[in-house]
Amino acid sequence: MELRLLRYFAVVAETRHFGKAAERLHMAQPPLSQAIRRLEEELGVELFTRTTRQVALTGAGEVFRTDVGRILKAVDEAAARAARFAAGAEGVLRIGLTGSASYRQLPMLARLMKREMPHVRLEVHTEMLTPAQETALIERRLDIGVLRPPIRQEGIAHRTIADEPLVLAVPEEHWLAAADAVRVEQLRHEDFIMYDAALGSVVNDVVVRTCLGSGFYPHCAYEVTETSAALALVAAGLGVAMLPDSIRSAPREGVPYKKVEDALRVRLDLAWREDDESPLTRNLLKVLEENCVFHEGAA
Repeated sequence: MELRLLRYFAVVAETRHFGKAAERLHMAQPPLSQAIRRLEEELGVELFTRTTRQVALTGAGEVFRTDVGRILKAVDEAAARAARFAAGAEGVLRIGLTGSASYRQLPMLARLMKREMPHVRLEVHTEMLTPAQETALIERRLDIGVLRPPIRQEGIAHRTIADEPLVLAVPEEHWLAAADAVRVEQLRHEDFIMYDAALGSVVNDVVVRTCLGSGFYPHCAYEVTETSAALALVAAGLGVAMLPDSIRSAPREGVPYKKVEDALRVRLDLAWREDDESPLTRNLLKVLEENCVFHEGAA
């Protein structure tokens, strides 16, 4: 059954007039009448009763009209959806984020995409450190990464979306809990909670360089694989943790955050495969550019 015959039928059923239907369809009346006759012959039922003055739907025609309406609506929606996919306006975007980025940058990106790309669904993977995101991008398990450079694998493009200072998370009963700000030197004898060294954490590297700048190597009392676990151990009084400022967006009971006056800063970049020609990815990058998410001059 030809789709155009269903469209012809729908217009005639709406107008109840072959002349008006033909005018709306931009065709002559005789070919329209012939097309409806052919549809009726194909179905083996009469869809319209015809007189010299009016056209009316038969009982079978009324039932057919309801079903045809659903069919045409589904076809139109399918065509629109295909067009959105081709234009990068619909689909699934797989995004990976570091633990701290999940607290500030993920809500920002999700709100922006809901507003600018409402038909795109996010598949979110959190607590992924930079090396894991790099591998997932190269292996095409992720489309977008929110990670902390340096990036060591080839074939990954990236631009900066944040440049953050490190802050100190301390237990609420800690001797520095009442301080407005601290200096790195004051942490010389503290137990640090850090990311598992085997994961290749960029934040770990920046924390170590920050401490070395004040003449000591941080004593790592506990290693964790997730930011939430680091905060839980701090809340339990097992040590302090130096984390990116994004963590302030996730207040934790029993864990005040302190400014570290002489700490180094850590970048956060949005990354994607250089050879990714997906309209979805390209559309996202355009939206981020238009909404000034990228830092000016960042590469």
